Amino acid sequence: MTDTTEIVVDTSVIISALISAAGPNRQVLRKCLQGDYKPLISNTLFLEYEDVSTRKKVLDLCPVSQKEIKVLLRSFYSVCHWVPIYYLWRPNLKDEGDNFLIELALAGNAQCIVTNNIKDLIGAELNFTELSIVTPKQLIGGE
Repeated sequence: MTDTTEIVVDTSVIISALISAAGPNRQVLRKCLQGDYKPLISNTLFLEYEDVSTRKKVLDLCPVSQKEIKVLLRSFYSVCHWVPIYYLWRPNLKDEGDNFLIELALAGNAQCIVTNNIKDLIGAELNFTELSIVTPKQLIGGE
């Protein structure tokens, strides 16, 4: 991917970046903060980040405090491009709750969705060939 590639960062990547101080999830977050990638966000994704990042299970695994998580998320939000969703594509993924990620990517013309759960985002009834679903390692390493 090239610099300033527009991407959708799945919650799994954000949470993994909070839990682990190293690795491709953290690199994706760092590259977003440095301006190498342009993360897209919507109301639904924002609310999911906020919800999952405050769950006890996540907080117990994080090496940083809840206050530090909030500061990091605020920094991340400051580099995100907020995308209004006017049209619901309903690609009918196995988990209906993940459809919003594809809708966000399409509305914001993202090149890819970055996720640790590729299997959750494939097999939709609607196929969007211009949109890639990649892992953090694939995005960073180009694999």
